[in-house]
Amino acid sequence: MSNRKFVLILFTLGLGLFLLGLGVGKSLESPRNQTLGEESVSQAPNASPEAIQQLENEGNLYKVLKVIDGDTVDLEINGKKETVRLIGIDAPESRECFGSAATNKARELLGLKLVELEQDSSQGERDRYGRLLRYIFVDGINFQELMIREGYAKEYTYSKPYKYQTLFKNAQTEAQNQKRGLWADGACSSSKNELKSPENAQYQVQGSYTCDCSKLCSQIETCDEAYYQLNQCGCSRRDSDKDGVPCESLCR
Repeated sequence: MSNRKFVLILFTLGLGLFLLGLGVGKSLESPRNQTLGEESVSQAPNASPEAIQQLENEGNLYKVLKVIDGDTVDLEINGKKETVRLIGIDAPESRECFGSAATNKARELLGLKLVELEQDSSQGERDRYGRLLRYIFVDGINFQELMIREGYAKEYTYSKPYKYQTLFKNAQTEAQNQKRGLWADGACSSSKNELKSPENAQYQVQGSYTCDCSKLCSQIETCDEAYYQLNQCGCSRRDSDKDGVPCESLCR
């Protein structure tokens, strides 16, 4: 046998073994190793609950358990429920003008979706009530900015500037200029939604409650009365932390 023919036979055998090994390796490769780590949960419907949980944690994705109102939600974080107070936003409470619309909009946007969270070191980890302070992103969109821009909430600075303060302020200016949502003409013009000034509201009687801004929360009997004092009488001291909830001991 000539040297040339011998070399050709060796080359053919070597190529066959290489292709055979490549095919076996490909068939043994795990589909999870190929794609699952890069896919969203919605792209991996057949993954186990453990795999989904790992994906959520690796991608900083958290499940929305409940939308309390336009600026507060319950999330599942590390297997437990956490209440999150959204930074830089103040949505009206359900008893306030446009409150129901704001809450419904938040439920429409967040539902039971998976969301991303972002912390802001300038605002701290939690507020005085133990709620996490975070920004929320849903489908890559800044939820707080969207709520403000569409007129479902107002920009809110608690004590010092935060990361997206300029963005949120500009969003509110746009909403006001375009008269969107709660900024629309007549959106909050009904008499039951108009706030009276504390000076003119002292000791006025309406329904079963009396406007008296000198009362302390400890002297108020029900949450409804606390909301009445805040919204109908303009007693701002009922809401010392400016989160829209009066007399926390009664209304939380």
